Amino acid sequence: MSTTNTKSAQPSALSEFWYYFSRNKGAVIGLVVFLFVLLMAIFAPIVAPHDPIVPYSGMQRLPPAWSEGGNSSFLLGTDAVGRDMLSRLIYGTRFSLFIGLVVASLSAVAGVLLGLFAGYFRGRTDTIIMRVMDIILAFPSLLLALVLVAVLGPGLLNAMIAISIVNQPHFVRLTRAAVISEREKEYVVASRVAGAGTLRLMFKTILPNCLAPLIVQATLAFSAAILDAAALGFLGMGAQPPTPEWGTMLADAREFFQSSPSLVTFPGLCILITVLAINLMGDGLRDALDPKLKRS
Repeated sequence: MSTTNTKSAQPSALSEFWYYFSRNKGAVIGLVVFLFVLLMAIFAPIVAPHDPIVPYSGMQRLPPAWSEGGNSSFLLGTDAVGRDMLSRLIYGTRFSLFIGLVVASLSAVAGVLLGLFAGYFRGRTDTIIMRVMDIILAFPSLLLALVLVAVLGPGLLNAMIAISIVNQPHFVRLTRAAVISEREKEYVVASRVAGAGTLRLMFKTILPNCLAPLIVQATLAFSAAILDAAALGFLGMGAQPPTPEWGTMLADAREFFQSSPSLVTFPGLCILITVLAINLMGDGLRDALDPKLKRS
């Protein structure tokens, strides 16, 4: 009976995680904002008042509805060709979150695999992998992404591939360091003595104990991917018009910066708020997953 009570008194892993995560108020705010953006992306066809691609004749560069000359049918106004800004911003959440998810996933999978092999096998394998990563890190990330997109060709898919390659070394270095610190610990040695194979040791014994910092790094890669994709879109190397992507919207509106500042302000705010929310969530994840921070 006492054993049952002891077990029921112990908090579950999820409740413990939420306890430490919720202590960071900024992380909770970031989570709320991110969930709101996620819902906007999922229900964009329902929430958006207009088609984001269709221009309305005679409605070019309307100011927001609360400004003089605004139209209540277009709450945030229209762009230079008469497309509804609010609808384009809402649909832009789909592209930004999709880019972040794909890039973070590709970077994490490739980077973790390379880092795992480098940290476990060491020697020549480690040297070759890490020197390649050092070469990638030697270039400014945006410049390298621009070069890769120029080679592959402008477009959203090629931009995501380029950003994934640029973000990959961070996962490789982090995974390698974690694997090196874990590979000689007693539980790994015991598994090796018990007859566990190389792949089992790598993927089932060592890797699960290295996931905490990698999850935090994935959130940072997510926000970095949104920023890099917006930068490439702004430079004309990412998503191409009339795609409602925030960076592309900034590029289309840059010549109207002084005459219609709202065309630049709203996409910029969307990028700022989304990236800030994801970074705040990353801080909360670090607090919840790092044992050292828990003890403090």
